[in-house]
Amino acid sequence: MYGEFLVTTLVVVAIPGSGVLYTIAVGLSRGGAMSALAALGCSLGVVPHLALAVSGLAAVVHTSPVVYRTVTYLGVAYLLYVAWSTLRARGAVAGSEHATPAAAGRVVVTAVAVNLLNPKLTLFFLAFLPQFVPAGAPDAAVRMAGLGGVFIAVTLVVFLGYGRFAAVLRRHVVTRPLAMTWIRRVCAVTFVALALRLAVAQP
Repeated sequence: MYGEFLVTTLVVVAIPGSGVLYTIAVGLSRGGAMSALAALGCSLGVVPHLALAVSGLAAVVHTSPVVYRTVTYLGVAYLLYVAWSTLRARGAVAGSEHATPAAAGRVVVTAVAVNLLNPKLTLFFLAFLPQFVPAGAPDAAVRMAGLGGVFIAVTLVVFLGYGRFAAVLRRHVVTRPLAMTWIRRVCAVTFVALALRLAVAQP
């Protein structure tokens, strides 16, 4: 059962979504250290969704169209903001890897928000975790929390890998302003596409 859980988790986490794309964008623009912070932030952004699922409050989100849509549209707005910020970014030159604490903080906060404002994660945990917990188990909440912790750990490791790959690629394009411009444009368009997909998704 747990082997199946790990395989499923790896597949789900590895599929590029808003968190993966944000981590890659940071790796391309700011290097490995900052991409690691983005990976950490995206992983932390999953924690509230897990807490909602374990506590049973995820059902409230699922059954309340107002709550669900409110969070959804906040997520859409934030993804559009990230797209705009990515597009207007400049430079990504040598030395930007050594960012100030304030810049590092912004990366973490943005990464947390990218995953926090995605109600699909809450519904995913609501549907996913109970499949691996025996029905009626007295410690069901503890088991779900444990599985969720594994999911978050896998998310961190996979995202760190994506960020590292992007940072390595960065070394080959950082001296090419035109290439960096097109990378920013592609990332921005992708964030817009994710925002649109989130906006039309059904709960």
